[in-house]
Amino acid sequence: MATHVGTSGWSYDHWDHVLYPAGTPSRNRLDCYVQQFETVELNASFYRWPRDSSFASWRRRLPEGFVFSVKAPRGLTHGKRLYSPEAWIGRITSAWHELGDRRGVLLVQLPPGMERDDGRLAYFLGLLPEWIKVAVEFRHDSWHDEAVYELLEKHRTAYCIMSGAELPCVLRATAPFVYIRMHGPDHHHLYGGSYSDQDLRWWTDRIAEWETAGKEVFVYFNNDGGGNAVRNARTLRSFLGNH
Repeated sequence: MATHVGTSGWSYDHWDHVLYPAGTPSRNRLDCYVQQFETVELNASFYRWPRDSSFASWRRRLPEGFVFSVKAPRGLTHGKRLYSPEAWIGRITSAWHELGDRRGVLLVQLPPGMERDDGRLAYFLGLLPEWIKVAVEFRHDSWHDEAVYELLEKHRTAYCIMSGAELPCVLRATAPFVYIRMHGPDHHHLYGGSYSDQDLRWWTDRIAEWETAGKEVFVYFNNDGGGNAVRNARTLRSFLGNH
């Protein structure tokens, strides 16, 4: 099965000289990105959900074989905390139709203060169309329970594996695909620092194990400070290619 390695977002001013030439207009940054990577996780959608026309435009701009994952809107996850999700699900489904064969995974990141509520999660997952791949990132410890993993398995939804400061790194595959977010190696701060080659070789071995088990794997680096995400993604890809 395929493994997709990319970054969380593609447009950062401090990625000049790392991903794109200095002074590259923001409108051209995606064009630079797709020359180096074959997948990305859209994070801006968390703050403001794009129009359907934007998703259609991305579909046209992305090369064949490119995989576009999207973070669910905070209005759904942090505002309503998955309560009464019908309106948001309608908007998400419409956007997913526009992405066509470029669509990847819908990332649903729950807030740190949202404690476990199996019924609410099950209701939400049950409303989503089966053809939308979904991963859920839990930030409250109460969710890390065998019954929750079984609920995810029932809905063929991925448990989002996290690497980052004070986040539990639970290597659990609950869907036909695995979704990994690399938030940085710093033990005290999220989204910073650079993973060592030793760290990335360890992840290479884990990914190879999932591939052997027939899983499709998505890996997104979110340690954007200083362009570390770009460098780490490149290194992991090179390790996977030589594995």
